[in-house]
Amino acid sequence: MFRLRRFLKDYKLQLIIGPICKLIEAILELMIPLITADIIDTGVKNGDMGYVLARGGLMVLMGALGLGFALVCQKFASIASQGFGTKLRNGMFRHINTFSHAELDKIGTPSLITRMTNDINQMQLAVAMLIRLVIRAPFLVIGALVMAMLIDFKLSLIFIAASLFIGIVLYTVMNKSVPYFKLMQKKLDKASLISRENLSGNRVIRAFDKQEYEEERFNKSNTELAEISVRAGKISALLNPLTYIIAQAAIIMIVWFGSVSVNIGELQTGQIIALVNYMTQILLAMIVLSNLVVIFTKAAASASRINEVFDTKPTVTEKEESRTDIDKNAPAVEFKNVSFGYPGNGYVLKNISFVIERGMTVGIIGGTGSGKSTLVNLIPRFYDANDGEVLVFGNNVKEYTFGKLRSNMGIVPQKAELFSGTIKENMLWADKNASDSQIDKALKTAQAYEFVNKFPNGLETVLSAGGSNLSGGQRQRLTIARALAGDPQILILDDSSSALDFATDAALRTALGNLKGDMTIFTVSQRVSSVRYCDIILVLDNGKLAGCGKHGELVKTCEVYREICMSQLEKEEVEI
Repeated sequence: MFRLRRFLKDYKLQLIIGPICKLIEAILELMIPLITADIIDTGVKNGDMGYVLARGGLMVLMGALGLGFALVCQKFASIASQGFGTKLRNGMFRHINTFSHAELDKIGTPSLITRMTNDINQMQLAVAMLIRLVIRAPFLVIGALVMAMLIDFKLSLIFIAASLFIGIVLYTVMNKSVPYFKLMQKKLDKASLISRENLSGNRVIRAFDKQEYEEERFNKSNTELAEISVRAGKISALLNPLTYIIAQAAIIMIVWFGSVSVNIGELQTGQIIALVNYMTQILLAMIVLSNLVVIFTKAAASASRINEVFDTKPTVTEKEESRTDIDKNAPAVEFKNVSFGYPGNGYVLKNISFVIERGMTVGIIGGTGSGKSTLVNLIPRFYDANDGEVLVFGNNVKEYTFGKLRSNMGIVPQKAELFSGTIKENMLWADKNASDSQIDKALKTAQAYEFVNKFPNGLETVLSAGGSNLSGGQRQRLTIARALAGDPQILILDDSSSALDFATDAALRTALGNLKGDMTIFTVSQRVSSVRYCDIILVLDNGKLAGCGKHGELVKTCEVYREICMSQLEKEEVEI
């Protein structure tokens, strides 16, 4: 938790004044039992109503002042805790955005969402309690002990013994509950994962009639979370009764032995009542401390998970400034003996080499798991090659800043991702200054212009999150149009026409082929028809480059490509 203090640096005033206000409130509260004793031993004993009213008025005034200081502290605690949470959430989001695909794959989206919501909320609560109670509660305990000693040292030994026993209970509970709270967060991650899968994949679940299976899976995860929570709750639930038992036993002892002192004249009745009040204050303060133990135990587990995110360093980093300029005469993309593997899974790409000149259309084909998507993901540096070099416009991709490298590219991923907002807002992602004519041109090329203009609001049509109010083919065409709207020099289509019918796919390929300029187009596809007319076709087989050339050449020289063609086309079509 201490490592996250940097997010509190703008709230030093609140961190200082807030606890001071609570400290003043605690001092006023410690004075109340003495005034009560004075009222009983002087005013009530002597029947002096004026004295009683005067002292009673003083108690009311002190209570009002204490309330005022408490409200000031509460306001400062709210400002600091909410500000801390906002800054921490922003910092965490900013750090997550530096992650490459590898780090996102490792931690997982559901876990990151839980850490940014539940864990940070727990930290906010801890900061609020830090300002409001961390100073006040211990001060009340210590102050009550000191005041008890000033009244009667012998009876104060009961206070000390009771405080020690309560402290032992607090330590034991904290020690036992910490592992459970950490496990609770992991179980919450799992429940979040299942929930996210069910919400995003509900159509697939219904299509396979797996509602009952998914309900059982969620119930199992939820039950595990509940069981851990119950175990932690059982341990935490021991705090209040144990502290009450110890405190009440101490009060009984104070009254018992105090009555003896009153009988022999060593103490007055009001002093015994003051001692009981101080014991009650210690009890209440200890209960607050016990609740603080639970809160800070949860916060410690949350802080550990948050720090784990901050400690995760991106494996793909960029230079502060791009040290290279684009060489207009250099090839668009070049792979030099490139090998790449995901952590723990061995090499997915092995010793890949090829050169792609500007303006070429490149088809990438191969069996499932052959490394097609992985290969194109190395071009914009979503991952870094383990061995070899990836060059774009004559320079190693590592020499560019992310902004300079990716500003020259239009990327259409396998899964068509659109964002809530209007179609036009989605089209402006690549170039925020793109005109309506540029957007219309991109829509026409992507074969999306016709259906967009059929919508009553055209480009101002509002999309749901993920574009769920569109068909799969419409989403794919809009993601292609979004990439084209930025007029990229390199366009990467990663199996982005899988939801299109053959006629629309053919029209798309024809429109892309008619684009003027030096745009280099990479098309990843399972369909031979989508790549057969490309200037060059890369054939991948088990991570290796099995063939490189035009359709006619590969049919004759590459057995892997010929087998793919024969599985999709008639023999006469293959040889055309």
